[in-house]
Amino acid sequence: MNDLAGGTARRRVPLLVWLAGILSASMYVPAIHAVLRDAHFEGRVFFYWGTILLFLTGAVAIASARERSSNVTRSHLVALLGALTLLPGMAAIPLWEVLANTRPVNAYVEMVAAITTTGGTLFAPTRLSETLHLWRAVVGWQGGLLMLVAAVAILDPLRLGGFEVTEATAIRRGASVTTRIQTPDPEIRLLRSLRVIGPIYAVLTGALWAFLVAAGETPTRAVIHAMSTLSTSGITARTGMVDNGAGIIGEMAVFAFLLFAVTRIAFTEERWRDRLTRLPDNRELRIAAAIVGSVSVLLLLRHWVFALDVQAETDALGALRALWGTAFTVLSFLTTTGWESTDWATARTWSGLDTPIVLLLGLALFGGGVATTAGGVKLLRIYALYEHGRREIHLLVHPHGIAGGAGARTRLPMRGVEAAWVFFMLFALGIGAVTLALSITGVSFTNAMILAISALTTTGPLADIALGTGPATGIGTLSDAAKIIWAGAMVLGRLETLALIALFNPDFWRK
Repeated sequence: MNDLAGGTARRRVPLLVWLAGILSASMYVPAIHAVLRDAHFEGRVFFYWGTILLFLTGAVAIASARERSSNVTRSHLVALLGALTLLPGMAAIPLWEVLANTRPVNAYVEMVAAITTTGGTLFAPTRLSETLHLWRAVVGWQGGLLMLVAAVAILDPLRLGGFEVTEATAIRRGASVTTRIQTPDPEIRLLRSLRVIGPIYAVLTGALWAFLVAAGETPTRAVIHAMSTLSTSGITARTGMVDNGAGIIGEMAVFAFLLFAVTRIAFTEERWRDRLTRLPDNRELRIAAAIVGSVSVLLLLRHWVFALDVQAETDALGALRALWGTAFTVLSFLTTTGWESTDWATARTWSGLDTPIVLLLGLALFGGGVATTAGGVKLLRIYALYEHGRREIHLLVHPHGIAGGAGARTRLPMRGVEAAWVFFMLFALGIGAVTLALSITGVSFTNAMILAISALTTTGPLADIALGTGPATGIGTLSDAAKIIWAGAMVLGRLETLALIALFNPDFWRK
């Protein structure tokens, strides 16, 4: 009875206040890390601000405790928007105080990039200490967990975030949707999904950290890379996977854990035996494997077909290194993590291409799996558009043909295709709008388009590749207006356009 009463009391505190409290408490992590490395000033800043913000959040929780909203799902969606726009302001306070010589807008945009799992940075890597890099990774890791839980507890009931396609597919097949938290109460669904997803997310992060440390990385850099891999933020302490100390063994471990951004099968309530049984039939995994395999092989073959005049390695070892460098980088950008392999330079030399930015942009646009930490359009939506195109071509060739058998049962219904098409068009319009807005601030068209795609797909390293890293050459050179536009685009890309449209729908507020 006491547990039930306590649960009722907890549910009366707004979700945004709970998230603010968790973020405040997490400031003790970099505080402890700074003390261990004898950076006592940084430790004091994080400890004091963590304590102050935790106290203020507690006071707000007491003052804002109230009866449950008449539409809890709507209030949760509003809280999710608030978390992506307001919490970065809290997270930016210690960063701004430690750096001292930067402006608040830079610290805020940096934290928006972290919490939206976009990554990228306004600062040169050497300007930030390991503690500040760890804080960026911690914020990004929490942002990834937030989106995993929100996908099940908030977006799924609203048929947003790609669930509009998965639901239509499951209903067409006549299969039961066993991966959903089966409860009509949004509060219970939120807590239950956190209890299911949170431990798995933490265990996977710890396992990758152990692998990277065993492979030769320092513990701090290993935990940063582990958190950034699971959250697909791409945040790193120095130069990503290049010269990370773990070598190709570390890259292989990261490659394996990036697969969790392709499909959400690891974060469901099913037994592990059932998950492994369904793994070969997972459509998103098959699509990702086809993309990674085909792109890697095509770039490898280009060495003989189109780039014979390029001075490149022709031995078997060079070919294998080029193949691995391409495969790792392709999967990294497909999951919107944005890391380059140590052998990516070898792969570019082998294929005769300098930096195939168009290829990387296309991979990021495809994105990862539904209800994962990856951004982009999502593989299942891409598949829905492909399947519909194939269906229309079949009708053109055989206008009176009748489909039957297993193929007809597995085809997507028009409801799922229409939802995927609407999202794709809104996504394209978003790229155009953000590109235009950035161009108005003085950014060149090419850079504006790359910045728009990097923000809307939550692949910040794209901007680093195109513009450079650091205040002298990269995102830090943008005007304040351009930085705010880029930050807004990151929030839009993380929350997705359909969710924002739902917030502006009058019927959504009446109900």
